[in-house]
Amino acid sequence: MAQSELLTGMQSRHRFSQKWLIYLFSGLVTLSVWLNPIGLFASSDAYAFNNPDLLPKTDTAVIDLAKFLNSDQEATLAKDLEQFQETTGWKLKVLTQFDRTPGTAVKDYWGLDDHSVLLVADPRGGNILNFSVGDDFYPLMPRVFWIELQTRFGNQFYVRENGEDQAILGAIASIKTCIVQGGCQVVPGLPREQWILTLITSILGGVICGFAAHPRKEGQVFSWQWALIFSPLWGILFIAFGIGPVVTRTSDWLPLFRNVAGFLIGALVAFLVPILNRSSPSET
Repeated sequence: MAQSELLTGMQSRHRFSQKWLIYLFSGLVTLSVWLNPIGLFASSDAYAFNNPDLLPKTDTAVIDLAKFLNSDQEATLAKDLEQFQETTGWKLKVLTQFDRTPGTAVKDYWGLDDHSVLLVADPRGGNILNFSVGDDFYPLMPRVFWIELQTRFGNQFYVRENGEDQAILGAIASIKTCIVQGGCQVVPGLPREQWILTLITSILGGVICGFAAHPRKEGQVFSWQWALIFSPLWGILFIAFGIGPVVTRTSDWLPLFRNVAGFLIGALVAFLVPILNRSSPSET
């Protein structure tokens, strides 16, 4: 009996230690991905091999091994990035690859440092864009900026509708815009899909506000107490998810006006529907 209890206790302690080792390993992996998400993606693709034979003999800011850009686009982009580096001091480099990659050789070829960004376009994955970002960029554009930039321009839907060339050019244009204006917390521009989502959340916030403000007492016109109680819910939907993404990404007033109008219409409809139902004659 004593041996059985001892064996059971040892097995329990062993399972307990295994469980905590699994938790510790998962936490370390999660922390490493959170601390360096872009570097993780870029290192697996851009720096997988070292093949300097694929590098051009002349100095250029664009190496298009996957042929995503036509000759005019490649020449124009290379000249533009070289002029941008001369003007601002920031290095922006582009590498496209498929089954061949120069790998670590590009680091010495371009002299990549903390003042550099390397965009790697590789179709072998769910997202074609990866970024190797120098540390000097993070005070201007935080890590969430690069993740949003990758997901906006490199996703399969955007590439299918616009092409690999526009994904590369759009991402580079956003980086240049943010550098010129002194930094960005989010990627400039408001895609239609994202605006539709903000409009839906604005309308939903208005509906919740309208129902909450419906009068519940005789002679009461507006139940501001209930509207105030539910304000965290409809305020988050309208302000944080409906207005915030619009004003931080574009200065155009039309999307903002539409979202405000959607909130007011949703609130008015939700406020009036119970009153109309109560005032309608009952069936006999």
